[in-house]
Formats: sequence, structure tokens, C-alpha cells
Amino acid sequence: MAFKLPELPYAYDALEPYIDARTMEIHHTKHHGGYTAKLNAAIEGTELEGKSIEEILANVSKYPAAVRNNGGGYYNHCLFWTIMSPDGGGEPSAQMNIRKAIERDFGSFENFKKEFSDAAATLFGSGWTWLCVDKNDKLFICNTPNQDNPLMDVNDYEGTPILGLDVWEHAYYLHYQNRRPEYIANFWNVVNWHEVTKRYNDANPGASNL
Repeated sequence: MAFKLPELPYAYDALEPYIDARTMEIHHTKHHGGYTAKLNAAIEGTELEGKSIEEILANVSKYPAAVRNNGGGYYNHCLFWTIMSPDGGGEPSAQMNIRKAIERDFGSFENFKKEFSDAAATLFGSGWTWLCVDKNDKLFICNTPNQDNPLMDVNDYEGTPILGLDVWEHAYYLHYQNRRPEYIANFWNVVNWHEVTKRYNDANPGASNL
């Protein structure tokens, strides 16, 4: 079956004033919609039809650039919409496993937030900043260019992304123009920590013992 553009779990204006409705609508319908359509075109009639996006990305080095670029764009945005919420923001509670893991691996939530924000602010050109968990249950922050992500077999690191920030200009330019640091700072007001926690727990079922 072909991949489908997911509906947003909230209205286009739900993340205002931090992310404006016009940006959300264009980002979702035009950019994510375009990646979805081009991914389907790239895999049509190939052995990739019927595979999950995770299966495709795990071996993406074997496939044409169109699969890598559009497969990454499809997956990345599917994650991005869910880790934001109009009811998000603030910090994960002390009872959440993700809070315990952040404090374990970064020393404090503030240290993590600064390291993530600095990584996003200094990423050259277009790409993504990620919080990931590796197979040993250790959290790490990384950047990837373009629409790459840590699930792909083209990186020097391996991990499951549980939080991602799109720092392509199309994600923020209508509202913030060249003020990427302001966009990054406001992103923290919409982070859905319940979803991030769920993704962390799903990546490492044993994490419930934290």
C-alpha cells in the first residue's frame, strides 16, 4: 500500500503564537505532502512496496537518492507533528522516564535543553536536530543534513529518534525570517513530552525500570 499523508492531530493554528497557521498549513500540505507523493512514486513497482518506512530507511544506502530524500522527509515530518502539541511545553515531570533519562545522561534538564538548542542553532544549512536513544538506552543529541535521520544506514551513529526539530527554513521563515534561535527557543513551548516519553519507552521497553 502507498504511504499516506497523516492528518495533523491539531488545527493549523493550534500552535500559535509559536508556530503560525500559514506555516503549518504549507509545511504539512505542500512539503510533507510532496515528500509523501514522491516517495510513493520512487518505490512504485519495486521490492520496497509494502515495506514499512523504518525497514526502508534501515537499508536506504542501497536505494536511489529519491528514496533517501523523500523517505526521510516522510518519516521526519510524521514524527515532528506528533512531538508537538498545543498543550505541550514546559518540562517533563519528575515521574516521566524521559525526565529520569535526561537527568542521567545530561546532568539536568537545563543542560539538555541548552545542548539541543545549541546544536539546532549551529547546524549549517538545512537539516534536523534529534534526541535519540541508542541500543544501550543512552540518550544522545545529533544533527543530520537535509532529510536524513538516525534510522538510516548512512550515519556514523545508530539510534531511535524520539524528539526532532526541523530547522529547514520552510519550517519557520514566514514568521521568524532569519531568526532561527528565536524559533528554537519557542519550540520548547509546544514540545509534547507525553509523546516523547512514549517514544522513549517504546524504543527501550526495559526503561520502565528507571
